[in-house]
Amino acid sequence: MNVTPANVAELKELLADACAQGKKISSFDLSALQRVLEHKAEDMTATVEAGVALAELQKQLATRGQWLPVDPPDPERLSIGALLAANTSGPRRFGYGTVRDYVIGLKAVLADGRVIRSGGKVVKNVAGYDLMKLFIGSRGSLGVIVEATFKLRPLPETEKFVEARCASLEEAEKLIEAVLDSELTPVVLDLHRLSPATRHLSLVVGFAGTREEVECQLGKAAELGFTEPSSLDYEKTLPTEASTARKMSVLASKTIEFIRALNGAPFVARAGNGIIYYGVPPPGAAASLPASSAITVAGRDADAPRLAARLKNEFDPKHILPDLIL
Repeated sequence: MNVTPANVAELKELLADACAQGKKISSFDLSALQRVLEHKAEDMTATVEAGVALAELQKQLATRGQWLPVDPPDPERLSIGALLAANTSGPRRFGYGTVRDYVIGLKAVLADGRVIRSGGKVVKNVAGYDLMKLFIGSRGSLGVIVEATFKLRPLPETEKFVEARCASLEEAEKLIEAVLDSELTPVVLDLHRLSPATRHLSLVVGFAGTREEVECQLGKAAELGFTEPSSLDYEKTLPTEASTARKMSVLASKTIEFIRALNGAPFVARAGNGIIYYGVPPPGAAASLPASSAITVAGRDADAPRLAARLKNEFDPKHILPDLIL
């Protein structure tokens, strides 16, 4: 069953009816909920409905010199609801974090049609249970997010990217460690190789802020070997959230270990976060890829499904909403 409500009131009715009849809901279309309800530039907050496209929100915020500091792929088509449901991120995640770090208020409709709110519209808010972290990234399995309030940041005056080329993964690993141990504060720290035919790897760092701050950072980065101008164009070469790219999330310290097992397959890695997007490995390489349980915190993989099941039974006991696949 597909649900396409015209407003929140209709969504409540549709969910309540589906719950009463035990009908499974497969997808939601919240494109009708596309209002920016409030932008308080003086408080650096904004409240928006879930159907607003991220690019449209950023465009409106930019008129007041502000932005929501997240950069997932395809922002023109990505709605705020989809962004929150998947906790999607991009290369600037290293410096700015994920959208979860910027949500201060959330409104959602539960499977039985009830409406709940968590947080509020001010940054310093400690009222009620913090349900926001449960709903963000739950992919609609616990309830349907219909509205969110964000804290914002000023748009940086400038942003620059530079890269260093590494002849081996060992060299790249040492350079990553050098960046992390330095005084540099990059917003991007990505390692990539876009073709098996490419002999070198590229480590990209990005800096944002005032012109003076960025120039100072570029000077320090050059001392470490980051001398080539760069960009984020590699994000288009290997789609990092598309079905054609596989994804693995590991401890940041295990990033190189996983890349080594790819045996030359193209990849883009968030070198400071442990997120790797990769193409199809060469024949025979797939068998050598380490299992996620071998490169994450012991026990976490085993506990996650059980916790997800408990939350699902609590918020959606009839399993009307889509199930969360871990």
